Amino acid sequence: MAILLVDYLKAFGWGLVGAITMAISLWILLRVFTWLTPVDEWEELKKGNLGIAIIMAAVIIGFAIVVASMVAPPPIASFTP
Repeated sequence: MAILLVDYLKAFGWGLVGAITMAISLWILLRVFTWLTPVDEWEELKKGNLGIAIIMAAVIIGFAIVVASMVAPPPIASFTP
């Protein structure tokens, strides 16, 4: 029972580390994206500009796809000798 609790605590700790790391990397991504573009995206979002909101969502989704492809385990077929 104690070993199971330790395993759950380790998994929770790694999950917390992963969530914090993702938040920091997403913050860096959005800062760099804002720095590279001539438009102030945050001001446009405050004004309710739907086009900028869609672009920002696409950037976040693209980032998530790249991270998911790096984190996901390889398919089972690649483990065959």
